[in-house]
Amino acid sequence: MNKKKTKKLPRLLFAAPGSGSGKTVITCGILALLQRRGIFCVSYKCGPDYIDPMFHQYVLGIPGYNLDSFFLPPDQVHSLLEEKSGGADMAVMEGAMGYYDGVAGTTTHASAYEIAQITDTPVVLVVDGKKSSLSLAAMVKGFLEYRTDSHIGGVILNKVSPGMAERLRPCLEELGIRMYGALPFCEEAKWESRHLGLTLPEEQGRLREKVEALADRLEPCLDVEGLLELAGTAPSVHRCGIRPPLPGHRGKELRNIAVARDEAFCFYYQENLELLERNGWKLVPFSPLRDRHLPCAGISAVLLGGGYPEAYARELSENKAMLSELRTAYRQGTKILAECGGFLYLHETLEGLDGVCYPMAGLIKAKGYRTEKLSRFGYIILYGKDGQRLARGHEFHYWDSTLPGRDLRAVKPFGTRGWDCMHVTEKMIAGFPHLYYGANPDWILKFLESM
Repeated sequence: MNKKKTKKLPRLLFAAPGSGSGKTVITCGILALLQRRGIFCVSYKCGPDYIDPMFHQYVLGIPGYNLDSFFLPPDQVHSLLEEKSGGADMAVMEGAMGYYDGVAGTTTHASAYEIAQITDTPVVLVVDGKKSSLSLAAMVKGFLEYRTDSHIGGVILNKVSPGMAERLRPCLEELGIRMYGALPFCEEAKWESRHLGLTLPEEQGRLREKVEALADRLEPCLDVEGLLELAGTAPSVHRCGIRPPLPGHRGKELRNIAVARDEAFCFYYQENLELLERNGWKLVPFSPLRDRHLPCAGISAVLLGGGYPEAYARELSENKAMLSELRTAYRQGTKILAECGGFLYLHETLEGLDGVCYPMAGLIKAKGYRTEKLSRFGYIILYGKDGQRLARGHEFHYWDSTLPGRDLRAVKPFGTRGWDCMHVTEKMIAGFPHLYYGANPDWILKFLESM
């Protein structure tokens, strides 16, 4: 019997008791420290987040990936980890929300904890200690004991002075884990945020300087050798090789898909883009903010991802040449995939951050407007009117539409709540849901390939 080939892959998952604990900033600082030591890292984000992988990519200079067990079954999550870590010295993962927070808010499904289980990865808990002292030990004890297989092997304290950290060290380590250091409250760890999370890397003033300054600050605060030792305890992973094109989808000739890539449209799963490439699509980037024309002749489709069009509504509206060209391309048969911010760009008008409503592409006969809270937040499963399951995705937006669409039905997992959504025609799939193509690639690929 043939034995599966394995390879050694040191790895760590940085998680936290809840959002806002500082795990993204500390993860980026540790990635910079490892890079200084000549350690070739690959990075992953647990869950459906787009923004944090951009910061990982900014630090490492290579794309980051998402490990999400709502979108993919466990074997495919494990395969994605192995495939994208080929040739790497180490894999670094960042959790989402609280460590045990999963689908529906009452399960561990698709939580960082479940990813640690699936990938058999040691976990370091990043704990915000700004308003606590000994109670931090009680919190960590709870996380260690909530699940007997917690995978938690250590803790890093954030916003805790060196003196207090050393006094707390024995209280934490008597729980059977190591304290790998503490970062005091400092300017280097203060990064700018807005309604969807951290502002984008290119919007952070002097981010490269901030990353280097943060790494300088972390160097004496963290036991990096200890972290590397913990990462080395992770078991080997199975080699699975690079995934081939899906049967029946790769054509004889490459087809071009124009992909909006700028500050207004930047939310893309790297796995989605690579799936398109594996199946015969050439990604051609363009900027709806700056370019006056679609990128080249022979465009078969346009992909408008999510992002922050509301922050650039005036500039997008003033680029009338691009709006006109997009309308013309659509009338002539070019397919359009548009998600969330890209969907809003297709509206007749979009309310900007400044409260002004600006004319947009007009392919969706509706208005995009600001709300005061998250609308229809979280994971969803999308069904056709015939009840066929078509896609998995998630919604996360503070803007809404006077016509979100009625062609599909979104259903919350582990619940009864659902709503109509999406505009689906022979030439368009558009709506608020961010889709993960790998959950049902045939639906997206058949849409793009049908002429």
